[in-house]
Amino acid sequence: MSIRPSPALRYGMLCAMPELPEVERGRRIAMKVVLGRRITEARCADDPIVFEGVPASRFRKALVGRRVLAVKRHGKHLWFELDRRPWPCLHFGMTGGFHTSPGGPRVRLKSSAKSPDRAWPPRFTKLQLVFDDGGELIVADARRLGRIRLRHDPAHEPPISLLGFDAHRALPPFPAFRDLVRQRGAPLKALLLDQSFAAGVGNWIADEVLYQARLDPRRRANTLADPEVARMRAALKRVIDTSVRLSNDSDRYPSGWLFHRRWGKNPRAVTRTGERIRHITLGGRTTAWVPARQR
Repeated sequence: MSIRPSPALRYGMLCAMPELPEVERGRRIAMKVVLGRRITEARCADDPIVFEGVPASRFRKALVGRRVLAVKRHGKHLWFELDRRPWPCLHFGMTGGFHTSPGGPRVRLKSSAKSPDRAWPPRFTKLQLVFDDGGELIVADARRLGRIRLRHDPAHEPPISLLGFDAHRALPPFPAFRDLVRQRGAPLKALLLDQSFAAGVGNWIADEVLYQARLDPRRRANTLADPEVARMRAALKRVIDTSVRLSNDSDRYPSGWLFHRRWGKNPRAVTRTGERIRHITLGGRTTAWVPARQR
């Protein structure tokens, strides 16, 4: 069974790429629905962009009847390990995410100002999986910037094989991290956003890490002294671990975080202690930083 694509999206909301904590929350939500369950139905949208030209019939054949053994993540990519290969590999893009059965949890993107879609299946559904216990899991993507792929060994095939270390599960020890940083001449903001360096770091996380590490986002990575590299590594671990531990609930983030005041390019924005927040463009992305603190 195929799902007809929805009409073009018309809405007014700020969009940003889901970052590692959001995707990790999606993985944990999916685990509760799919782990150990057999897929009895797989309904795929007729969308050659999201499915990269792979026919819906091939996806259904690969998924129906298979049992889910695990849900894995590297950076912003997810995949389901099934009892037979190939396995589905997912990337949410800018506006994609999981929806569970009606009334169940969903991944709430930081970028979304809209109330959750209560329709079932939701608008812009791309993949709808039904399981042997009656549970359902849906991947919806309004802007069609996400991807749903089939891979025999996702961790060792592109695009995942091209990524750097997972910023939550596999942060390198200090000597290896220092060497990776010192090999790059890019500005620190661009370095942190480079998925071949650290998989899963997005715009707000990069800004928060550099703010907490007291580092100017314009600094070249290969100019950092050892104590500065250590501060950046510690801040990267702290920010991501905290966000994941709090289930990506930004209302519970520490009140002193830049996160709470960085949005909207407000020229009058200040930190909790009254320091001015500036907005510039680095690595093609809006960057919030505090010159009085970050050197």
